[in-house]
Amino acid sequence: MIVVYGAGGIGCYVGGRLAAGGAPVTFVGRQRMADEVAEHGLRLTDYLGADLRVDPVRFETTPAAAAEADLVLVTVKSAATAGAADELAEILRPGAVVVSFQNGVRNGEVLRSRLTEQVVVTGMVPFNVLNRGAGVFHQGTEGALDIQRDAAMTPYLDAFERAGLPLTQHDDILPVQWSKLLLNLNNPINALSNLPLRDELSQRDYRRCLAAAQAEALELLHAVGIRPAQLLAVPMHRFPAVLRLPDFLFRRLASKVLAVDPLARTSMWEDLEAGRPTEIDYLNGEVVRLASSLGRGAPVNSRLADLIREAGTDRRAWSGPELWHTLRLAM
Repeated sequence: MIVVYGAGGIGCYVGGRLAAGGAPVTFVGRQRMADEVAEHGLRLTDYLGADLRVDPVRFETTPAAAAEADLVLVTVKSAATAGAADELAEILRPGAVVVSFQNGVRNGEVLRSRLTEQVVVTGMVPFNVLNRGAGVFHQGTEGALDIQRDAAMTPYLDAFERAGLPLTQHDDILPVQWSKLLLNLNNPINALSNLPLRDELSQRDYRRCLAAAQAEALELLHAVGIRPAQLLAVPMHRFPAVLRLPDFLFRRLASKVLAVDPLARTSMWEDLEAGRPTEIDYLNGEVVRLASSLGRGAPVNSRLADLIREAGTDRRAWSGPELWHTLRLAM
């Protein structure tokens, strides 16, 4: 049995695709989501035109539902990882396989430190999922699931293949995680813009903000000897230069770099809209922590983190020129 633990947007989409492919899946999440899925079932769509339905859905709200799991996909927000690990440690059988499909770069370590009798595998979800309400979850950007290579995952490879979510295995997952984090540095920019991803990225000033945040992070990663993996057609160390291009040139390259459909939004935008805590401390905040460990600063990422914290109580839309001006003052 496969259990999705912390079934929000990513969890419902990945677990729903697995269930649609015939895998036995149990979802564990909040009562709000359980009620939504009970009423509507699950509908999974993507930017390529997929449209799948799963109904009925086994959705539970207590950790005990994971007790008999063979494979657990942890999809809670990063701030909840330690708590989820402690809950799972109480109920999982020894040898169960636990995969972290979460943002950030340290969740696998947190799980591994607490789940000492289980096999913990670090994974990464490169694509964006939008919760459209009424049980509909939409994959708005391209990408395949990535995981650390581990023999314990071999029995499950076919299930992911049937689901249309084949697993790309890596001997070293950390460079892949950092590449995803570099892309996720756009999350606060998108949330502050209050625009769909494609509309935001079509404006050069917003892209300049992202380029500055990425360039700052790349310099720090170079200092500690981490070379981010290439997830897109353009190597990550060249991506800031592409983002800075004039709009007409960027539009020519954009479709070759990353497929983004008109519905795509970031999870940080969703969290702010719903009044929930964001993952800013595990995205741009991770860059700030890395800088601090080197005795350096990360003013662009630090300022973006501050703006998101302020947006939790003072929500407004920032124009591209306004946000770019604010970040330049911090540099």
